[in-house]
Amino acid sequence: MRIRLLGTGPSNGVPLIGGPDGAGDWGVCDPANPRNRRTRTSALVTGPDGFRLLIDPGPDLRQQLLAARIGKLDAVFVTHAHADHIMGLDELRQVNRETGRELPLYGAPETVENLRDRFGYAFLGPTPGFFRPALHAVAVEAGEIIPFGAMQALVLDQDHKVMRTLGLRIGSFAYCTDVVRMPQESLEALRGVDTWVVGCFSPRPHPVHAHVALAAEWAAEIGARRTILTHMGNSLDEAALRASLTGGLEPGFDGLGIDVEG
Repeated sequence: MRIRLLGTGPSNGVPLIGGPDGAGDWGVCDPANPRNRRTRTSALVTGPDGFRLLIDPGPDLRQQLLAARIGKLDAVFVTHAHADHIMGLDELRQVNRETGRELPLYGAPETVENLRDRFGYAFLGPTPGFFRPALHAVAVEAGEIIPFGAMQALVLDQDHKVMRTLGLRIGSFAYCTDVVRMPQESLEALRGVDTWVVGCFSPRPHPVHAHVALAAEWAAEIGARRTILTHMGNSLDEAALRASLTGGLEPGFDGLGIDVEG
């Protein structure tokens, strides 16, 4: 199984629009380090049979897929309906053209309902030439197992305070972003995972996102060998964070490739 972190940034990316000279607000991040330039959080999981699962079609999806040289997908999983995780949904029409068929889109019932309200035209079925996206919505709940080709994905419940979000465990790999409280049953389901990608917005506690110490605490509890941080804001400089982390934790970056057995 191969994972590519398409984007590792927060809702407004890094750098933020603005800054003293208009070239961006980098916060504490060093602009000279390309790993500090972060697009909105998204990931691609490729199974042993070549099945391609996109996690979250965020607003930077077009440039992310071009950078990854990916034109075809087999399914889409949406963790929740915040704008930074869904506003690239219209870009999927070009993926429809590349594959010549509808794409299944998975999410919690409330996420599917939200997407139907905001992108109703994308769920009306295929059109000649796919001038609009053609998506088939599949509502899923925590605890369900979804077959993605040869992969079996367990859906995990997460608390983002302002809404529920969903994570995935696929064999020895797991992906959990936009979470500030991890239900005990989800922590139990994560035990024994080898490689874990987890959202971590800031160095200090935040109302709706995990911070560095909390992510480290969770990683120790589930026994992850390798924990890769994503959804990082401009208060986390890549080099400084990498130097400070212990216990198998490391910052992710846009374009990071991860190979996982099983």
